[in-house]
Amino acid sequence: MTNTFLDSLFPSEASIPAAYQLSARIDQRDYLVDGNLISWPGELAPVQSPVFVKTEKGYEQKIIGSTPLLSKPEVLKALDAAVKAYDRGHGKWPAFTVSERIEHVEKFLIRMREKRSEVVNLLMWEIGKSLKDSEKEFDRTCDYMVDTINVLKETDRRSATFENEQGIMAQIRRVPLGVVLCMGPYNYPLNETFSTLIPALIMGNTVVFKPAKYGVLLIKPLLEAFRDCFPAGAINIIYGKGRDTVGALMETGKVDVLAFIGTNKGANEIKRMHPKPHRLKSILGLDAKNPAIVLPDADLTNAVSECVMGSLAFNGQRCTALKILFVHKSIVKEFTERFNAELAKLKPGMPWDAGVGLTPLPEPGKTDYLKGLVEDAVQHGAKVINENGGTILNTFFYPAVLYPVNSKMRVYVEEQFGPVVPIVSFDKVEETIEYVVDSNFGQQVSIFGKDSKTIASMIDAFASQVGRINLNAQCQRGPDTYPFNGRKDSAEGTLSVSDALRVFSIRTLVAAKSNDANKAIIGNIIRNRESAFLSTDYIF
Repeated sequence: MTNTFLDSLFPSEASIPAAYQLSARIDQRDYLVDGNLISWPGELAPVQSPVFVKTEKGYEQKIIGSTPLLSKPEVLKALDAAVKAYDRGHGKWPAFTVSERIEHVEKFLIRMREKRSEVVNLLMWEIGKSLKDSEKEFDRTCDYMVDTINVLKETDRRSATFENEQGIMAQIRRVPLGVVLCMGPYNYPLNETFSTLIPALIMGNTVVFKPAKYGVLLIKPLLEAFRDCFPAGAINIIYGKGRDTVGALMETGKVDVLAFIGTNKGANEIKRMHPKPHRLKSILGLDAKNPAIVLPDADLTNAVSECVMGSLAFNGQRCTALKILFVHKSIVKEFTERFNAELAKLKPGMPWDAGVGLTPLPEPGKTDYLKGLVEDAVQHGAKVINENGGTILNTFFYPAVLYPVNSKMRVYVEEQFGPVVPIVSFDKVEETIEYVVDSNFGQQVSIFGKDSKTIASMIDAFASQVGRINLNAQCQRGPDTYPFNGRKDSAEGTLSVSDALRVFSIRTLVAAKSNDANKAIIGNIIRNRESAFLSTDYIF
């Protein structure tokens, strides 16, 4: 479907504000291995922006740069550098004290903040994220790093003491796990990537980091800071196609931890490549099909507002987005009318446009995929009920609200990860509970209503099915101090500021019978600073 109402969506080159123009194409050849920025002489992968520009010849998609297509030998050198730097836990980085590792991360944070405008601009150009949301992602990432440092200090203070139980004295500390392969998602290529990368590093692991498939150039402004702020081999940054890089790394068996945010299918394929999967620890953020359930007594003003933003913020390209709306049949007519009215207020445009609410999509072929979902739903009885719903222009897809949706439709079970909003009418609450129980996913659910007894029964039903139950609010990740996890195919491991420090480390203790001889030995070790592990130093 096409429509003239989008004719003014994409800009001419001259109309792009000077502050947000890219001064030149960014052809990146550098990658980071063993503390050195190495220039790649081989083939490069073009980086396409979701932004098209109007020319005399029509629309042209912007090519904003390119990145290295590394081959197997190069990525294996990066892995070897990480293995060497870890040195079975005796390398320089893992052997640092907690305070020393914190100092390095703090230095990196200072350097990172100097690159804010560059990274924000690349977020807009690479993935189509609005200026406001790009700035929010950058700032939230910095705040996450500060919070991580503060929580680690507190954790280490507690570890500085000795415990004494049943005549056994012990000091319990957290130590790193080994070599981490870190890969983040394109929708939050900075924030969600760093929510695993920084905890992995600060706990003393060494890392091979492969940036997201889209949103890859924005790491370039940070390469020198990574090089300068961490010891050689502690952080290694590679680029290339997954089949040429990830498989080669996993097949060696030298990766101890997989930190991956993407699809459960992708995670399964990667894990299967490891020759000893029982020795591979995985921290995974995966798919979701989070439902909103709007009960007949819900505050419709709030429910509509939360559901519009919950399903369409960043074009619905969030794992925490509301991906299907169950609305009680007694209020579904009013809900859909008010939903469409609020949706119509969202402004389509370019990421830098003031007040923009809908932007182009970065994934090649995504508009065709979404079109297919809509067509399938229509074939099985749904209608596109909002004006201009499903209109496409180049990489832009105007949100399509589908109603009534039923179980025969792909969009009923598939995670659309885009601006398609399926609405299901329900009669009994049990129908919604059955949907969540039968789903392959179990990240979050949102309940909108007022009756405490009904809500309590739903909370009890969902508590064993999802990681978070939101009451009269959209699904979301934050605050970052709260646990972020999921069940079934939605996650493995828990991420929050404190949980991330735990999942990238393991508790180890030194224990001895509490007698005078052992007390003297331990006292000498601590007073003379003979051990990096045993210490009563207190971090302020």
